[in-house]
Amino acid sequence: MSKFNRKSARASVHRRIRKKVSGTAERPRLAVHFSNQNVYAQVIDDEAGRTLVSASSKEKGSKVAGANIATASTVGELIAKRAQEAKVSQVVFDRGGYIFHGKVKALADAAREGGLQF
Repeated sequence: MSKFNRKSARASVHRRIRKKVSGTAERPRLAVHFSNQNVYAQVIDDEAGRTLVSASSKEKGSKVAGANIATASTVGELIAKRAQEAKVSQVVFDRGGYIFHGKVKALADAAREGGLQF
């Protein structure tokens, strides 16, 4: 019997999501990723193949540490602010294979409060 591998299960769910979710110039993709210590978010135009804006908890001046709900909320506010500056108001949310709960939900709610629509 093989042991259940959470990382490969998340990767396969993410591949399944990416078949349906793609970012355009009018409505780019908001992709999230969580490592054990940091939270990352990017707004991506998949047609052009470029990242429009990004935010993470690793940046200088980041006041919160660790990959927790408070950090995810801060990164969500930051990505929303930077997206508004780049004249992006509507995005497609790519949860990256993670369950929409906890950190993912906190980041999404903070981005919505910051003005992003999805």
